[in-house]
Amino acid sequence: MTEEERFVDFATVRTLLLDAEKRRKNLTYEQKAALQHAEWAASDARNGYKTDPKVFQELKDALGEVESLSNTPDLAAKLAELMPMYSNDVKAVFASKRITNVSDEQITTILEVVRQHIGFE
Repeated sequence: MTEEERFVDFATVRTLLLDAEKRRKNLTYEQKAALQHAEWAASDARNGYKTDPKVFQELKDALGEVESLSNTPDLAAKLAELMPMYSNDVKAVFASKRITNVSDEQITTILEVVRQHIGFE
């Protein structure tokens, strides 16, 4: 995976855009909108806990080892960023890719991995 193709969390996006703003002294309209969204998404206002790049990377790697996610790093990254707490949240991520053959056991495994990495177990 090249630098352009790596998956990053909202906190990293926020940091990258803030660094760009310091260097350039201004951002484009689109970059400002992305920064505003990244600031909200990385905060605890989104889901009750802040995004941490280290936790995101560890969680993404751990989810990548789950059988149903081993061939889909984009889904592992999406789940790591969303940090779902409920099975319906996991099902919604899979449904976004038109994947319907995920067992309840696999969903439970994903939820357990998420809870372990964000400190809810």
